[in-house]
Amino acid sequence: MKSILTSFIIALLTISCTSPKKNNDLVVINQPAEFDTQEAIWLIWPSTNHKEGESVENVTLSIIEALIDDIDIVVTCKNKELLNQANATLKNRFGEQPRLKLLEIPSFEIWTRDMGPIFVETNQKTFAIADFNFNSWGYTDTLDIDTKTEEMYDVRVAEHFKLPVISSSMISEGGNREVNGKGTLITSEAVEKGRNPGMSKLEMEAEYKRLLGTKKVIWLKQGLVEDDHTFLGPIKTSDGTKAYTVVTTNGHVDEFVRFVNDSTILLAQIDSTELDDPIAFENNKRIEENYQILSKATDQDGQPFTIIRMPLPGTIYNTMNPGDYVYEYIKTLDYKDGSTFPDGKSVKVIAALSYLNFIITNKVIIGQTIWREGMPDELKLKDEKAAQILQSVFPNRKVIMIDALAVNLGGGGIHCISMQQPAFSNN
Repeated sequence: MKSILTSFIIALLTISCTSPKKNNDLVVINQPAEFDTQEAIWLIWPSTNHKEGESVENVTLSIIEALIDDIDIVVTCKNKELLNQANATLKNRFGEQPRLKLLEIPSFEIWTRDMGPIFVETNQKTFAIADFNFNSWGYTDTLDIDTKTEEMYDVRVAEHFKLPVISSSMISEGGNREVNGKGTLITSEAVEKGRNPGMSKLEMEAEYKRLLGTKKVIWLKQGLVEDDHTFLGPIKTSDGTKAYTVVTTNGHVDEFVRFVNDSTILLAQIDSTELDDPIAFENNKRIEENYQILSKATDQDGQPFTIIRMPLPGTIYNTMNPGDYVYEYIKTLDYKDGSTFPDGKSVKVIAALSYLNFIITNKVIIGQTIWREGMPDELKLKDEKAAQILQSVFPNRKVIMIDALAVNLGGGGIHCISMQQPAFSNN
């Protein structure tokens, strides 16, 4: 029996035969929401760990295991050697699986959400790829050779399927854009203005409209403290010590606000009992400012949103040591607060861990857990509450919670390392 993915590839190739030759003929009419029907989910096979002993590959396998009976899965590998390794690992773990497809596409990082293919629907009844520019989350220049490789990831996907590409010089990452599938987009001002200091909001909104079919943009202010740019300097913690963020984005929205349907928003909330923690205190200030914006906002048709609150895990600390991938990178940064990285010594870090950073597929929701053996029971209770809220807002989907700390220690979560492939509609 032919797999769904095979059928989809054939459909894409058929589409390519009738695609207009000039991209100027194309008008993007919509970016489907993540909760809309999907054909496949895209992942990048990891080539390294962020911290020794914390396996990103195991997290990737957990995601695949949770979805193997739900949806087709496309796994890309940066080179042929890694592809062969991934193929052997996947066959050993899952056997022959028609739902699994491996492709060779160059990349250094695993953050498919930010540099992966954004499939949009056009007036020509085709898919196209919306291709924003990329500067490695503000850590490099767009001309950096490694950054350019990442930026070309979505273009290479388009070339593979012979899909048209609609490009922009504007820098923007998928993790900082939440859409409701009807034309409304939520983004954070701190990130988008930081990436594009020479552009006004109106100019950026025009690009969202051109590339994504956006009708309305809701501008939030700042994201979470644990997502602040690492090069801003270490953050003071509740015990007076300092901790580093882990090559983070400066506030992607998918860490604190998500659409669960076209009219309902899930928004982070800080427990009042945690406000003695300076990081939680600042997060509360930022999130409640964003709540005020959302509570007054309306969708593309002028209708208000239903807002449901989701707890945050609290500040989750860990340690990075010399030799760890993240350690070796953050020691090279030029810290804007004038601090000096203690090269050769272990450092305290803050994991980028949020219950809002979940994956939505057709039948399954994958969320992140915190609790591990030996941790306080209240963290286990938080995990359970987060799962309950996810089940309540997705009553027709199965909720599966996984330990994703290995990914969180690299600056994001499981939503950040995935990208959905929407099913085509003629709407």
